[in-house]
Parts: sequence; C-alpha cells; structure tokens
Amino acid sequence: MTAPVARRGFSEEAVHTLNERQGEPNWMRERRLDAWKMYESLPMPTRQDEEWRRTDLRALKLDDIAPFAEETGTTTSLLPPSEREEAFAGVLGLRDGERVEHTLRDDLRGQGVIFTDLRTAIREHGELVRKHFMTRCVPPSDSKFAALHGAFWQNGVFLYVPKGVVIAEPFRVIVSAALHRTASLTHTLVVLDEGAQATLVEDATSDETTEQGLSSRVVELILERAAILHYVGTQRLGRAVYDFHTERVLLGRDTTATLQTIELGSRLTKGRVEAILGGDGASVKLLGLYIADGKQHMDRYTLQDHRAASGTSDLLFKGVVTDEARSVFSGLIRVTPEGKGTAAYQQNRNLLLSRTARADSIPNLEIGANDIIGCTHGATVGKVDEEQLFYLMCRGLSRVDATRLIVEGFVDPLVAAVPVEGLRDALRREIAARVGEAETSRAS
Repeated sequence: MTAPVARRGFSEEAVHTLNERQGEPNWMRERRLDAWKMYESLPMPTRQDEEWRRTDLRALKLDDIAPFAEETGTTTSLLPPSEREEAFAGVLGLRDGERVEHTLRDDLRGQGVIFTDLRTAIREHGELVRKHFMTRCVPPSDSKFAALHGAFWQNGVFLYVPKGVVIAEPFRVIVSAALHRTASLTHTLVVLDEGAQATLVEDATSDETTEQGLSSRVVELILERAAILHYVGTQRLGRAVYDFHTERVLLGRDTTATLQTIELGSRLTKGRVEAILGGDGASVKLLGLYIADGKQHMDRYTLQDHRAASGTSDLLFKGVVTDEARSVFSGLIRVTPEGKGTAAYQQNRNLLLSRTARADSIPNLEIGANDIIGCTHGATVGKVDEEQLFYLMCRGLSRVDATRLIVEGFVDPLVAAVPVEGLRDALRREIAARVGEAETSRAS
C-alpha cells in the first residue's frame, strides 16, 4: 500500500492524511485537530505585534509548501564519520521524519531509560508521552506556529530518564530533511525524573535548495526535583528555509539545566528560548550563538521566568553579523512576587563585520519581588577593534586572517561548551570558513 502523499498547503484534510499515514491513536488525532482549530483561530503574526515588529513574514508562502515529505526509504547513517568513535549513550537519526538509525546502550535500557523516536514512543509508551506532549510545557495555544506544530508534527525525539539514573555520556540526535517546498516539523520531548542526569545534543540540518522550505521545531524539557540536564540544539538549515522554533525548559525544585542553542543556517529564523523556574532553588544557564551573513535574518526572544524562591539564571548570547544580514535579540528577566532570593543575569554581545550588517538588542526586566539578590542585564553592539587588528597584522597576519582569529576568540567559549568533540570541531571549521569568505569578499 502506498503511503499518503501530502498536497501543497496546510489544511484539516492534511491533518487527517498525516494521522492516517502514521497510524496514531485516537487521542493524538484529537490533539492534532484541536491544535489545527487553534491555528485557524489565531491571526498570523504581523509587524504590528511587538514581538514581530522587526521580522517580516510577507515572503513566506505556506500555501506552496507540502506539510510533509514523501517517504524516501533512506538507510544511510547520518552520524558524521568524525563522531563514530565517540562514546554515546544512544544515537538517533531522522531523515524527513523517518527513523534511519537508532542505538541505546543495553545497560541503560535495563535501567528503564527510554530513548527513541517520538512515533515509536507513542506506540510503546503512549501514556507517558500523552501526559507530557504539548500539555504544560509548550501547549498549542502558545503561539500561531506552536499550534501549526501541534497539528502537523511529523516525528521527533523522546528521552525519559527514571528516578536517580545518572548518564555521563551524551545522547546524540541528528534530524535531516530535504525541505524542497516541503516542511519539517520535529518535536523533542525530554523528561528527567527526580535526581536523574542526562545530556542531549541535537543537530537540525537540511539540503541546500533555492526552493522555499519550512522548519518548525519545538523542544520541551521537563525536569523533576534535583534533576540535571544539558541540552544543545544546533541549527544548520539551508538558505531558503524559514525556521520557527521554541525551546523551553520547566525546572522543578533544586534542578539544574544548561540550555544551549547555536544558529548558523536558514533564510529567516524566529524563535523563543525560555526557562521557567517553577521550583525553589532551581538554576539555569542559557547559552546562545548565532552567525548571520548574506541576507540572513535571525530573531530570537529569551525568557528567564522566576516563579519560585532562591532561583538563579545566567544568560549569555553572542552574535556575529556580516554582509547585509540582521539579527534581533529581545530578552526578558521576569520575577514574580514568589521569586524571593532571585539572582538573574542577562548579557547579549554582538560583533558587526560590515557596515551594512545590523544587530538589534533589547534587554528587559520585569521585577515583581522586593527581596531579591539582584537582576542585571547588558548589551553591546560593536565592530572589530582596529587596534587588535593592527596588532595582529603587525605580526604578519592578513586582515582576513586577523579578523577570523578575533571572531574565533569571541565565539569559542560558547562552542567549547558543546560536549561532542566532532561537532565542536565541525562548528569551528564552519564558522572560520564563513567569516573568511565574508571578509575576502568584502576586501575584493
């Protein structure tokens, strides 16, 4: 029997087609249809909305995009050769929504760890997924694109670590898609039970094409008491892709999380990176890096939401912008009246490599508690220091090489935090090559 093929454009009929194709239970069909109704009821964001004031969606043609790609039957491993000798707790590879590789250490499976693609998780662990999937972390009502995601998500990652299980090696996930007038809607759901510890490193990639594609990514990270998580998400999509994403972590009592995002690709990306500190003594680091060149547009909103006592949050986002690219950072530290003893810090630093590049930085504070340790923020937008360039060029480096060296020093503390050696090296090479190409082009 031939699998259902998506027509162009998103519709209720396409929701039914996707549900039939994936053989899902009734509860998921109902959730998809409810999310579709929510999507239809919400207006498309415009520049009249404060959060979207600096991002123009008029060139996005949703009616020309198929909501999912045809099944390709690809079996090639997606794990790069440079990473195949590294030690992982498990590996998962998805291509156009289809699982093409999957491993999980036997000892972890024996301890009750679940690590698999989301379609399989619904079949084999339905009640656990049903409890957490787009309920209290990122519900479809969160935004127009969250509702679209809830209706048309295709596959994704499910990681559950039981109480007290500590996993030293990272889980590695690679999500790849063609995105040739098609969409990729990938969902990541991580649940750490009390005292559990894990690291997950996820990479979103796509083919290069001149045809417009759509990516919609939702990451839900749920930490129960005293759990510890390090999540890394990298985005290296093609230059014709419109990417919308939400990464949100819910922190219970005495939990610790590092939420790290790295954005290098896409034509336009609009995202949210948020930490909800809902338990006393929760602690979180938000780390972000974005490199924009050509005519790329990267816009992200961050939230450090302190809803309980004695919480700490520390945010550092850095950007390198060149050519005619533009970046937008809007960050909010919010402390409710229950957030006594809060300590929060937010810093956004931007490096401009051309006169036509632009970086907007809008930090905000919303403090509703009197008894706090401190909440501060800072933002910088500047060019490469000419004195540093002069110093390096006096020692024999060309201007291009000197600029590349300065940029590497600027971004490397964030790249170094990636806990997979092969991915760290690949990111360093890609960033150096892009800066070198931009500087060589500008100098010629």
